[in-house]
Amino acid sequence: MNVMKNIEIEKISLNIGTGKPGPELEKAKILLERITGAKPCETITKKRLPSWNLRPGLVIGCKVTLRGKKAEEVLKTLLKAKDNKISYRAFDKKGNFSFGIKEYLDVPNLNYIPEVGIIGFEVAVSLQRKGFRIKRRVLQPRKIPARHDIAKQDGMNYVKSLGVNVLEKEGAEEE
Repeated sequence: MNVMKNIEIEKISLNIGTGKPGPELEKAKILLERITGAKPCETITKKRLPSWNLRPGLVIGCKVTLRGKKAEEVLKTLLKAKDNKISYRAFDKKGNFSFGIKEYLDVPNLNYIPEVGIIGFEVAVSLQRKGFRIKRRVLQPRKIPARHDIAKQDGMNYVKSLGVNVLEKEGAEEE
């Protein structure tokens, strides 16, 4: 197989939305730092939504983005928290996938943190192939050709190669 066609993890983003600044946000930061070992950054509102009591510049959550080997290690641990099962609906048309973990206690090797309590978080995984840099470079950026793009099925096959069971639609045969 062509090495340029190999799929790899571009990044993993862990996100906790609290909706408002305060003690919940501090707990979320502690949790993300404990899970990843990286310092989380705050997410800030850009729009005004009066029905949700939000205004621009208000801190409403935190996130951590991981790349490289650390991202692979954290992903494998987080997939164990989901019993190595992901629904086919978790994948988008570009092969990226996301899932939520309702309680951080499901994550292996992570004990209860009394100052945090019980909260959950979201995980978003972006996949890429070699050569995807051409869409982000400053000089002469280009589109990724369709023959080199990652399809939904390619992303599902990559996750299956990690030992994860992808739950297909009812009535569909597994390949």
